[in-house]
Order: sequence, then structure tokens, then C-alpha cells
Amino acid sequence: MDTQRNKIMLIDDDEIYLDMGRQILENKYSVYPVPSGEQAFSILKKIIPDLILLDIEMPDIDGYEVIKRLKQDPATKEIPVIFLTSRTDPGNELEGLSLGAIDYLTKPFSPLLLMKRIENHLLISFQKKELTRYNENLQIIVQEQTKEIKKLQNAIFNTVSEIVEFRDEMSGGHIERIVKYIKTMIDTLIKNNVYTDELKKLDLDLFISASQMHDVGKIYVGESILNKPGRVTNDEFTEIKKHPTYGLIIIDKIRQFTGDHAFLDYAASFSETHHERWDGTGYPEGLKGTDIPLPGRIMAIADVYDALILIRPYKQPMSPYEAGQEIIKGSGTAFDPALIDVFKTILDKFAEIAERHDVLF
Repeated sequence: MDTQRNKIMLIDDDEIYLDMGRQILENKYSVYPVPSGEQAFSILKKIIPDLILLDIEMPDIDGYEVIKRLKQDPATKEIPVIFLTSRTDPGNELEGLSLGAIDYLTKPFSPLLLMKRIENHLLISFQKKELTRYNENLQIIVQEQTKEIKKLQNAIFNTVSEIVEFRDEMSGGHIERIVKYIKTMIDTLIKNNVYTDELKKLDLDLFISASQMHDVGKIYVGESILNKPGRVTNDEFTEIKKHPTYGLIIIDKIRQFTGDHAFLDYAASFSETHHERWDGTGYPEGLKGTDIPLPGRIMAIADVYDALILIRPYKQPMSPYEAGQEIIKGSGTAFDPALIDVFKTILDKFAEIAERHDVLF
């Protein structure tokens, strides 16, 4: 039998109509005559037809029950069904159509009319499948293009972040570690159901990626200040404290060319608020408590932790354990207490990140 032919299943308890239907259809289609609904479901486990011709009045289960079961099964619910019946009551026709039948033919039927109806509905079914396939392929193409755009976007912003890091020569690897700290924090917050409502609103992949932009404002701070071999003066520290605002300016300039984007929103929040403190004594805005956006509250912990374990001309580095204890002491003053409770559970993971990236401590 030609496997390229459309398969038609004819379900009817009347042998005369089964034989007639087979003779009408077999020259063009692969025909499967079935004398009952129960037998049809046994065959459907092995063969999925392109169209079903279904009698309504059958002794075991009638056509209405057959189509109900067909539509409940994901494997068969999309098969077009044409009802065949000797009933002429419009109510019966309406019931059949409401159950999902695509057409209704009254016995005795014209062979030419039957063939034409089948041809039309197979064409519609084919076009529907092609449209579905096209939409699926289109979605795949869009997803692939979106991935490429994200890769390009991440590459650009990662390069910008690396430029910042290169200028601040004492913080090598800082950006890479920060991203890993943030991901660890986010994963644990989700696991512990902390700030669940806020996290549900975020595109977490973009959120974590945007964390690398938190220090982008340092591009505007002079290298002589960033790399000063000793403690900075009050005036120099005042200049350094402007980098969150500078970061916002840079991100707003990017927006002028790209438009609004969630990635830039997250980046702006990280940049502008990561030096705010829970008690309101931070900068640049002096925000307090939960008035500080969640990105800033999370970044504050990761950023300070990494600063504590780094060697600087004006200080010796802390060990990961010592840095962790120092962060915990800041609960309720520098840092969000709820986030510190989570941080306590992942001290070892922060230490692993630091050790894996060759931090000198």
C-alpha cells in the first residue's frame, strides 16, 4: 500500500456502507474500514488516520461517544471527523458539530459529494498543519535570533565591564566573581522562598547578566584615583562616590540608541543603588530599608564581600571566613537582614567562588 496516500478510517456498523465507502475511496486513499468504535480505538493505537468518517448510530458506543473520546486524547484530538448518519434532524447535526466534527453527511450520500468533502477537508487540515509547522519554525528562528542578540548584548556589556575592571587594576576577576555570587544568592533566595514575589517579576537570566554593569560608572573616574597607591583623600573619595550616578548616566545614553529594555533597567538599578545601606547612610541617595531596590540590596553584599577579600595598597585582604563574618555583622545596618540570613547559609559557596578564581587572600 502506498504510504504517501492519505489514510481514511471509516467507522460504521453497517457492512453495506463499509464496503461502499471502501470502494469509493480506495482508488485515491488508504482506507481502513472498521465495524465498531471499540475496534477503532484498538487500531488507533497503531495507525493515526488523516481523516475519520464516523457513523453516529452504532450498537457498542455511538458516534457521539467516539468523538468525545477522540477529542480527549492528545494523539487523536486533531484528526478531522466527518459524521455519517441517516438522521435528518438539525439538532443532531448541531450536536455533532459542537462536539468537534468538521462536517456532516446524510446517508445515502453521493460518492462524488463524499469525495469532494474529504478532499476539501484534507486540504484544510494540511494547510492547518503547515501553518502550525510554519509558526513553530518561526518561533525557533525568533528564539535563535533572540539568543544571538543576547549573546551580542552580553559580549558588548561584558567587554565594557572588562574595560572598567582593566582601569581599576586592583580588582582583577571582580566582575566574573560578582556574577557568580549574584547567581548563588538568587538560587538560594528562590529555594528558601525569600522575596518570592519580587523575584517572580524578574527575567532572572537578564537580571544576573546585568549585574556585571554595576561598576560601569567608574569609566568616568580618573585612573589616578582608582589606582592610587594609598588611601584616597576626602575629595577623591567624593569623586569615587559619584560612580553610581555616572553609571546611570552611561546606561541612559545606551537607552537613547536601543530604547527601553529590562536588561538596562536591571543594570541601572544595580549601578545606582549598590552602595546604598539598609540604615540609610549609604550613597548616592541615602535610601533606607526596602526603599533600596532588591538588586542594590543583593549587590551590596556581593560587592563588599569581594572587596574585603581583595588585597589593596591600604589594607590587607581578609580570608573568606573573616569576610563572611564581617558581612554578617552588618545585618540591619549596612545590609538587609533577610538577605543576610540567606547569606549565612552559603558562606562556603562564596568561598569556593573566590578560591576558584585565584583571589589573593
